[in-house]
Amino acid sequence: MNTHRTSLSRRTSARSLAALSVAHGALFYTIGAAIKPGYSSRSQFISELNATGTAYAEELGMFGFLLLGILLALFLAVAAPLAQVEGRSRVGWWLLWSQPIAFISVYFAPCDAGCPDSGSFTQLIHNAFGLLTYFAGALGLMLLASAPVLAGTKARVYLFFTGIAFVALFMIMLQPELSMVRGVLQRTADVLLGGAILVIAWQLLAVRRPV
Repeated sequence: MNTHRTSLSRRTSARSLAALSVAHGALFYTIGAAIKPGYSSRSQFISELNATGTAYAEELGMFGFLLLGILLALFLAVAAPLAQVEGRSRVGWWLLWSQPIAFISVYFAPCDAGCPDSGSFTQLIHNAFGLLTYFAGALGLMLLASAPVLAGTKARVYLFFTGIAFVALFMIMLQPELSMVRGVLQRTADVLLGGAILVIAWQLLAVRRPV
């Protein structure tokens, strides 16, 4: 009975952290764009919110990206014992750690103003982490969709679609001719990610019952 209660409490905590992470991300993107002088959510990358040498860079980096990464990491850590994953989907679960790493890395390795393809040392690190975590996250979601518990569900379709969309949107938003809407494209990817986090929290976590 105590094991069951502990598992139930853990699932509740995990779901709360998932919801808090998504809510924090939405507020951060909205408030950050509102207070950042001259910032455009339509045409600028999200990581430009704490670009080196720009207004409120430290505050938006710490209370935005760093805190969001920590919340996502706490969700994954709390949820891990209850995740109904095996085989390929277990690999997918571990690849999801790329997402909190991505947000935390934006704080410690911010991009230069404008987020160019090349630039300072931190810009190069930023670009490398961005490339790795986008593709790792996409693969993680696609593998996670193979979890047996999701067979025949809309959740499986959503996770797999989000993984594919992650790669597609990443490639599209880097095209120079679409620079005026790259912020919208990146935010679309993050909205899909937020939905995936909630799907995982509500569809993949099982309460362990005593044997």
